[in-house]
Amino acid sequence: MNNDRTDTSTAIATKEGKPDFVKRIGKTTYRVRVHFNPNSRETMQDKIIRMLRNEVSQSQKPQPF
Repeated sequence: MNNDRTDTSTAIATKEGKPDFVKRIGKTTYRVRVHFNPNSRETMQDKIIRMLRNEVSQSQKPQPF
């Protein structure tokens, strides 16, 4: 199997001091800018737990045929 694809990821700081995540897959580079609402009342951990619970509850519903 010939796998000449190179995957790399890095985090770089922008001039605002916020990190961008850069992922290179083959000849394509993806840049993801991350930002958070400083006034949020929900922590990142709370968000992840909420999303996981929603995903589990969705997967437990009967699927129509």
